[in-house]
Parts: sequence; structure tokens; C-alpha cells
Amino acid sequence: MAGSILGNRVLRKEDPKFLTTGGVYVDDLNSEPLLVGALHATFIRSTVAHANIVSIDVSDALESPGVVAIYTAADLGLEPVAATFNPMAKRTLLASNKVRYVGEPVAVVLTKLANQGEDAAEKVIVDYDTLEVLIDIEQAMTSTTHIYEECGSNVVFDSTAIGMPDNTGDAMFADCEVVVKGRYVNQRVAPCPLEVRASAAAWDNDGRLIQWMSTQHAQGARDTIQAANGLDAEKIRVITPDVGGGFGAKIAAYPEELVLGAVAKKAGLPIRWLETRSESMTALGHGRAQIQYVTIGGTKAGKVTAYQMHVLQDSGAWVDLGAILAPFMTRPMASGVYDIPTIEIRTTSIATNTTPVVAYRGAGRPEATAAIERAMDMFAAEIGKDAAEVRRMNLIPKFLEPHATAIGQTYDVGDYEESLNRVLAAADYTKLRAEQAARRASGSVKQLGIGVSVYVEITAGNSTGEAAKIEVTQDGRAIVYTGTSPHGQGHVTSWAMIASDTTGIPMDKIDVVWGDTDLVPKGGGTMGSRSLQQGGVAVHVAAGELVEQARKHAARLLEANEEDVVFDKAAAAFHVAGTPAVAKSWADLSIALAKDGGLIQETDYVSQGATFPFGAHVSVVEVDTETGQVKMLRHVACDDAGKVLNPLLLEGQIHGGIAQGAAQALLEEVRYDSDGNPITSNFADYAFISAAELPSFEVIHMETPTPRNPLGAKGIGESGTIGSTPAVQSAVIDALAHLGVRHIDMPTTAERVWSEIQKQKAQANS
Repeated sequence: MAGSILGNRVLRKEDPKFLTTGGVYVDDLNSEPLLVGALHATFIRSTVAHANIVSIDVSDALESPGVVAIYTAADLGLEPVAATFNPMAKRTLLASNKVRYVGEPVAVVLTKLANQGEDAAEKVIVDYDTLEVLIDIEQAMTSTTHIYEECGSNVVFDSTAIGMPDNTGDAMFADCEVVVKGRYVNQRVAPCPLEVRASAAAWDNDGRLIQWMSTQHAQGARDTIQAANGLDAEKIRVITPDVGGGFGAKIAAYPEELVLGAVAKKAGLPIRWLETRSESMTALGHGRAQIQYVTIGGTKAGKVTAYQMHVLQDSGAWVDLGAILAPFMTRPMASGVYDIPTIEIRTTSIATNTTPVVAYRGAGRPEATAAIERAMDMFAAEIGKDAAEVRRMNLIPKFLEPHATAIGQTYDVGDYEESLNRVLAAADYTKLRAEQAARRASGSVKQLGIGVSVYVEITAGNSTGEAAKIEVTQDGRAIVYTGTSPHGQGHVTSWAMIASDTTGIPMDKIDVVWGDTDLVPKGGGTMGSRSLQQGGVAVHVAAGELVEQARKHAARLLEANEEDVVFDKAAAAFHVAGTPAVAKSWADLSIALAKDGGLIQETDYVSQGATFPFGAHVSVVEVDTETGQVKMLRHVACDDAGKVLNPLLLEGQIHGGIAQGAAQALLEEVRYDSDGNPITSNFADYAFISAAELPSFEVIHMETPTPRNPLGAKGIGESGTIGSTPAVQSAVIDALAHLGVRHIDMPTTAERVWSEIQKQKAQANS
């Protein structure tokens, strides 16, 4: 509408605080009365990957300075809990009989000062009877050593068990003129939020557990903490202050957070806990971790007619989110943007002696996109055609009504060819190919690589809506209560924009409250790129209902018929048509309604279904053929997230996503030695990308509104990651295609690239 603030580049309201006084994180809660006199928790973690626990000797540690107590699972009376997605797998929150990965918590030391715990923890002696260590998922899949003996296998979830077809045969490719097979590794990565996990727990005088934690979903954490402590619903409150990044890894509550309530109760004192960076790298959930066996077939002209994939998903040492990412997130999106008539995907999830895998930015969809995009590149190379043109001829045509794929997923709207056209034009694809040809002809040491990806993803796929409440105060301000939880996304700005656009209350007079289960008891949290299309829409609906409620009260105060009352949004006031001088402001209405509970509107918005953002990326890299060193030169992205609320926030999400996706393609990888010891447990060993390795990104705007919510918005938080990873990997391989290179697994490090070049040279000379 004319004059609407929506769609404009509005600066973030939250930035002045973060840039001046700084955020208030869990570790900053120094003046909280309930935490006065708190003890500090340090977790004793397993130093072996797989073993039975023979004994735990804490006698020497108890004599260390500042030590108040040391608790094991037995001391706390912890009972085994069953895994959500395979109840045969059970563990105690502190390992009792068995440890299954390096970093698993075994006991907890309580000290008076934070810096006393580490020294004391080193004095705890755990006697282990070691077992065979299973790091490789293909080895674990067939091993007779079982990480959870009750499961009878390390295969903890298989899509065939829930009625999905077994796709091990090749009959579907019988009529294909060209068939290409590949084995792709979508490597294990660490989320690396700048704020590591932190939590504090205290019991108040009413026997109520109050717990502060760095989480993406306060209400979900409340429910799991409540269950872990055997509490009634009214006996638990979770509070989330500012959160310094999550990337999916902070959706669920972990054993350390779940056990703090029991620790605080037994100690009779509040407890604070802050993990170290090395703990975060080994105990915070990891992401990705798939091996993908892919077969793609079609005609020599370039039409793909069949696609098959068997995904081996490493779930790590616990059977939770990591076990279901492949069947429920990778499988439905496996065909991507392509009109492939015959497609089948099987997934197998396997437990290993590694850090449990959780939902990491994109959670299964980046893996699906990486597989199909890599397969399209391999297919194009096999038939000798340009990779972008092979993609174009296989794209699903533009559709503005729901489209069902052969795998059974129904997309909302899409115009994939237009996104490809825009990104190729912006990158000047033809000129890039000409420059590449010139470098190849000259035999240049530094070769140019051009990678293209086209993607579609699902957002808000596992949630049905969101709660929102708006309260107008007596000074005319508004407070928005939301069930979503920001950790960098800009919700304070976004929700204020939405509320202001409908109510006329200026943005600087709108506050946003989240992450306190007493103030916001219902909420779906922030994950899966759901916030705007569900949380934001809930605020939009609540604001509209608030205006209608206010109109009724204004009519009564103005002694007029409701239909004669006009809402002047510019003045943020209600008046009778034709008499604007006599009006009732939001403050007037709130004061008048004070004795009746105030002016408040609460809404439970029910969504109309998931949305499917899409786009296309072009990445340009330079590869030094003498050293294998890769340098990103350009990255052009066209990400369509439906109707855009704030282009500034949109671009920020895309930029962050590209950086994270490029980092996986080029640098990042969690690695273990043969004994299961992590060898990438800090930022010195784990290749964490910085601005120095990245070019300035070029963002091309495109909007295809979805009909599935009133704002027409789709998610954007994960799109940049999904589109960038395969484009960057493809660009590296493309730079070396003239040397015979067809595939390099991620990360495409200098060592890996150089080794592949030497391999091709040796084959050429043999």
C-alpha cells in the first residue's frame, strides 16, 4: 500500500545496543538476585570414544581448591532416557555405564570460582574398559560392535522401515542412453556460534525451577527440562536473554542443560555453567555428515529421466535429530528444481562414536541440493554440454499453482528459469566462459572456475503456526510478545515494522518481548526459516485484530456507530468520519480500558503450509594449479524469498548464508583420528572462514510471493547456504575440468585439489 513501511531498507533497531553497551548474554547475568552465590559447574568429559565405565574416582578432585561437590549420574539418581526416534537406544544424561564419544559428560564438578573447575576435573580418574571405536559410517553400518546394544545394529533408522521404497536396483535406468554414478561426501561440520552454550539454574522459594539458557526455542527447552526434572508445568520457567548465534545447534536442550536443575537442587545453591570453545567444538551438535551414493540417467541430448540416491546419514552417538534429517528433510527435496519423472531415494541413519549430529543451517536441504547439483554437473560433463544449459532444459517450468514432484513433495510457487537467467546475466556468464577458455588456451597456472547452482528449499515445513500478542500501554507505546526468538535475524526491527505498519504507532515506540516462558508461554522458536512467515504473520494478524478491537472501543468513547469510526493510521488515532479534530489516540484507549485489563490482542496464527524459496547462484574461483590454492573471486546470488519485508535484513541473511556455505565447500571439516579423538577441537585446527577469504557478494533481487500467508513471505535464513555450497564446489572442479577432473569431495582444500591434479597428471602420463 502507499506509504507502507514494509519493503523498505529500515536500519536495525537492535544495533545501537549491540554496538554500544553490548548484548546481555547468559554469562552476563551478574545482577540476577536468584543467582547470588551461585556455584560454577565444570563437566568431566569422556576422553575415550567408546568404552564401558569401570569406576569413577573423585577423591583427589574433592581436595582441590574451591571444590564444593562432584556429582555422577548415580549421585543425582539419573535414570536412562530413551531416544526420541529409536526408543531402544537409551542413555543417562551423565554417562553411567558406557561412554560413546569423546566429550560426552560423565560427571560435574561444582566450584566456588569459575576458574577452579578445570583443574579439579583433571584430577577425576575414570577407569575405562575400551571398546572398538566406530568413526566411519560405512564400517559402523555393518559392524558387530553395537553402540547401543539394545538396538541390535548401528543402523538406527532406515526409510524402508516406514514404508519408503528400497531403491537398490538399477531397473529404473534401463532406458537411459547415459548413466552416471557418483559417491559424494557431505562432510561433518561444526556450527561454531560465537557465543558458546551457557546456562544457569536456580530454585526459588516456591520450589520453582528458573533456568536461563542460550537457546533458539525457550518453550521447547522448557518442556524438555520439565520432563527431565519430573516437574509440573507451573513449576518451570525458562528465560532466554540475548543469544550469540545458534545455526540450528541450539534448538534442543543438551544433557548439560537438562541436568543443571537436579545439580542445583542437590547442591542447595544456584548453578552457572559456561562451556569452553573446545567443549563447544566437541559437545555441541555437529551438522551435515552424509555419504551420498547417486545415480543419474537420461538422454545424450541432455534430458534427465531418472535419479536415484542412497543417503548414509551419520547420526553420531545419539539417536535424535541427526537420525531423521535424511529421511524427513533430504529425501523430500531430493529432486530439487528439476522435472525428473522417475526418482527414488533411500536413507539409512547410522550411529557412530562421534559427537551427535543435529539440525545445522538448512538441516537436510543443503545436502539434497548438493547431491542433485553435483549429479547435474557430472551428467553435463558426461554428455559434453554446458552445465548451465543442461540445468535449464531440465527445470520445472514456471508455476503459480502447487506443483507435485515425482518424489511426492508439493511446492507452492516457482519460476526457476527466471532466477537462473537473472544470475547468469548479472555474472556475465558468456564473458566468464570466454575468459576461462583464454586461460586454458594460454596454459595459465591460475585457472578460472565457474560454478552454477539452482535450488529450491522448504521452510517452516515442520510447524503449523505461531502465537503473538500486542499490548498497548497507557503512554501509547506497544509491546509485541512473540513465540519466535532472535539470535541475529533482526526480529525486533521486523516485528516493529509489521506492527507499526498496521497500527501507525512509530517503530521507536514498539518493544518486542521474547524468550521468557512466563511472558510468552506458547511459541515455536526460531528454526527452519519459519520466523517471518509464521511469527511475523502472527504479529501482522494480531495488529489487524487490535485495530478492529480498538475501533469498537473508540466508537463507544466517541458515542458513535462503529461503522462511522475511521482509523487514521498517520495520526495513530480514531475519529468519526468528517470530524478528525475529535479523536482518540492509542494512549486514550489504553487508559480508558485500564480497569478492564488494558488494550491487548492475542492471536494464534495457523499457517497454510510450508513455503519453498528458490534461487540460483554463480560462483567464480581461481585455482592455482601448482599449489592447489583456491581463491573466490566473485559470488552472485539470486534468492527468491517471496515478498521482502526489509531488503537490508534479507541481504544480511543472504551474505551470512553464502559465507557459511562457501566455508563448507572450501575449508570446514570436523575430523577424528582412528581412536575417535577429535583433531579439530579449536579454531587453530578447524578452518573457520573469515572476510579475508571472501569477496563482496553480489545480490540480485527477485520476488515471487507465496499465497500461503498474508504477507506473501517465505524464509531466507538458510537459502544462501543452500545455494552457495554446490556453486563453490562446482566452480573449483570446473577450473580443473580440462585436466580430466570430474569430482573433488568437500572441503576442496589446497591439499585435496593439488592431490587430484597430480592424480590426473599421473594418469595422463601412464
